[in-house]
Amino acid sequence: MTSLTTLAQSIIPVDDEVRTLAEHHVSRLFKPVGSLGQLEQLACQLSAIYRTTHWDIGPKKIFVMGADHGVYEEDIAVSPREVTAIQAINTVKGVTGVAALAFANRVKVEMVDVGIDSDVLPGVTNFKVARGSGNIAKGAAMSAEVAEKLIVDCADYVSQCIDSEGLKAIGIGELGVGNTTAAAAMVCAITNQEPTEVVGLGANFPSDRIEHKIEVVRQALDVNCPNPTDPIDIVAKVGGFDLAGMTGVILGGASKQVPVVLDGFLSYAAALLACKIAPNVWDYLIPSHRSAEKGASLALEELQLKPFIDMEMRLGEGSGAVLAMPFIDAAHAMYNRMAKMEDNGLELPKPL
Repeated sequence: MTSLTTLAQSIIPVDDEVRTLAEHHVSRLFKPVGSLGQLEQLACQLSAIYRTTHWDIGPKKIFVMGADHGVYEEDIAVSPREVTAIQAINTVKGVTGVAALAFANRVKVEMVDVGIDSDVLPGVTNFKVARGSGNIAKGAAMSAEVAEKLIVDCADYVSQCIDSEGLKAIGIGELGVGNTTAAAAMVCAITNQEPTEVVGLGANFPSDRIEHKIEVVRQALDVNCPNPTDPIDIVAKVGGFDLAGMTGVILGGASKQVPVVLDGFLSYAAALLACKIAPNVWDYLIPSHRSAEKGASLALEELQLKPFIDMEMRLGEGSGAVLAMPFIDAAHAMYNRMAKMEDNGLELPKPL
């Protein structure tokens, strides 16, 4: 089995020399300089990731990591715990939000069970660690050993999928009733922010009870005292199996030099963790949308990422990541199909 250290070391920097060549190409396209905004930046980032100015598009897949959380016992969610397993099956059937949007955008979806409180679910990839993590308000979500193994196992699996399926881009999503509580605790630990600045309503948690959720997150931090400099300690103590699994997916994608499209708040928490494990991961991250969850803007600011979409979404599942996948195709079309200045007998304007 790959070790976490070996995995982190396998994630090499993107090619900034190729990025510079791509920027030169984009500057020569027949349009006002910078007029396609973030799409231009994305095309250059993709060139740097693929390490060539002649990259192509190909199959894309969202990995949805499902798990239940012991902190559900603290009455921090309105949905029944069984919803996680129900939605995992619905994802396989193709009738969840992410599955519907994936159908519309020709993106594959794979449902992965890393800790759902259920028996083995048909059609779901099984990496189940346990039937739900520990209650972080009373102790650790899992041991450090379990957290590290799950991250590495998920990274190895995603790496294999990229090779066997020829994936050119991947995205992450999650299912887990109560998981915004764990994600908020992780973001607090990483950013040293107070729970009042991070904790949001999640999946329709009553606004008049938000103080209770804030206190649960504060209790989780006080009980567990996660080390802000140790990513494994953070996810083991106040995270969850889905968050560890998502971190593994991110690391696995970056290790194979393919872009990783983030979803919402849960994915930001996992991305923060992945960047602590392997700083080179950052250049492989593509933000999709600005989640409506309260701590999202803070997490994005910490990541220094600017999403493409702002539609007040907070479904999770990978729904935002799916909607951002067409931007990769659009960046490729812009880069390869637009005429250049010299094709039209014009010279590139000289810089002021």
